[in-house]
Amino acid sequence: MTVEITSHEELRELLGAPLPRAVTKERRALHERDRQWLAASPFCLVATAGADGACDVSPKGDPPGFALVLDDTTIAIPERPGNRRADGYHNIVANPHVGLIFMIPGRTDTLRINGRARLVRDAPFFDDMVVRGHRPVLAIVVEIEQIFFHCGKAFLRSELWRPETWQPDAVPSRARLAKELEVPTESLADLEAYYGPAYERKIYG
Repeated sequence: MTVEITSHEELRELLGAPLPRAVTKERRALHERDRQWLAASPFCLVATAGADGACDVSPKGDPPGFALVLDDTTIAIPERPGNRRADGYHNIVANPHVGLIFMIPGRTDTLRINGRARLVRDAPFFDDMVVRGHRPVLAIVVEIEQIFFHCGKAFLRSELWRPETWQPDAVPSRARLAKELEVPTESLADLEAYYGPAYERKIYG
């Protein structure tokens, strides 16, 4: 029998109250340690939701420090060429609330930022976001409402950063997945060529 939780009270009864330090660690402005983390982080996850509540989580990655600090309560994340679905961007237009998780490879803790976002199509700071000659055509500007460091238990349980646990061949290659699920009319050879070494050379346009 499936037993569903339907109230906040049930949830608290089951999980208990959060530790005091888990509540008091929240901040509303960047500390110098936050700035150091952002300067070292090459990757983050951006969570958004549309007006209808439909959610999206999008990975963003660039050289370390790609998330630009504009002031003590504002950061900016550059757009890079992708598949042009723009699911998260459409969500931000409809609903500005975003959640970010910044990672540093090898670290089990993460930096979490929640706030309100807006899309900017140009600004002087875009010149500081040029990578391999690519100047972004837009950026996500996030006004920070909540920031804190998150413990590493999920990374420790998953052993995410331990290379000896990695199994990249546990599922078919990206080319084979595309052939099976997305573009069955294209040849596997063409897809392998597309997702081969040339793919990395085209990631900035």
